[in-house]
Amino acid sequence: MDQPSDTNATPDLRGMSRDALADFISRLGQKPFRARQIFAWLHRRGARSFDEMTDLSLELRQRLAATARLSAMDVDEVQISSDGTRKFRFRTVDDHFVEAVFMPETDRRTLCVSTQIGCPMGCAFCRTARLGLTRNLTAGEILAQIYEVNRAVAAIDESDKRALTNLVFMGMGEPFLNFDNLTNALALLQDDAGLNFSRRHITVSTSGIVPMIDRFGAETDNKLAISLNASTDAQRDALMPVNRRYPLADLVAACRRFPLRQGRRITFEYVLLDGLNDTLDDARRVIALLRGIEAKVNLIPYNESPDLPFRSVPMERAEAFRDHLLRAGLVAVIRKNRGRDILAACGQLAAQGIARDQATN
Repeated sequence: MDQPSDTNATPDLRGMSRDALADFISRLGQKPFRARQIFAWLHRRGARSFDEMTDLSLELRQRLAATARLSAMDVDEVQISSDGTRKFRFRTVDDHFVEAVFMPETDRRTLCVSTQIGCPMGCAFCRTARLGLTRNLTAGEILAQIYEVNRAVAAIDESDKRALTNLVFMGMGEPFLNFDNLTNALALLQDDAGLNFSRRHITVSTSGIVPMIDRFGAETDNKLAISLNASTDAQRDALMPVNRRYPLADLVAACRRFPLRQGRRITFEYVLLDGLNDTLDDARRVIALLRGIEAKVNLIPYNESPDLPFRSVPMERAEAFRDHLLRAGLVAVIRKNRGRDILAACGQLAAQGIARDQATN
């Protein structure tokens, strides 16, 4: 499931660690510095093809093309919101669609990255969940989204070759169900021979896969976000089927175990749904759940979709919920929704359009 079936036998250089790449290049009879050149082309310059690697000999480029591949994510469509948000729709080599969302602000340029084609989690309020899961993205495909958007944004401002400043893994899919590809991609992003992204500027969100929260804390030093969205198990069971396996007590216990560097917090995302989870009683239960955790609560007014029955809360109710959390000493903000008019906001990604293999089913 982890790779397009027609490319399984061909090694993907974009998804290789520096050591694995060095070993591959050595087996081709090349000197170690060639691996360093290729790694820089892949992860610092975001090369799309071996032909771009112009400081390699033509013979070596041809040999690489014959024995290896580079994960490709072709930009199929770009939609631009009235607020400046850009939604990139990518087409994979096996003809599926994946979306990523670029959100520019004055002090940062954030990309929301996808880790799966579709999503298996079945959250009732999320359009992506209606797709189901097609497959995991490979590490190279995860990176290709970032490199393609980085290239597109850098072209707007040629003075900045690393246009993106922040990455949030909150797009299509559940990142912790594609853990190995996710952590491989994170390590490559943070390699100082590549884009050298700071761990402080990368956040990974999960719906609550408890064992993987523990593993993520043990194996990485990236920031964690939890998609909470409810204050009781009954609410969360109805909205998020994952809660039936990992109920709130287990989820909160994992968050209490999660290692935090000084000054860091776990972000808890809470989508406010009119009449379902938006009362002051809900706010009081959230306060009790998070007591003692270094936490930030992002309150997200629901992004309505015509094919789902949920409705957004009035802003005054969202503000009352926030103010209740603030008075209890929690850090809480109402998150500004970006890209609603192009279905690019939280819970709206659904890769609209039909790839060729889907059209023939």
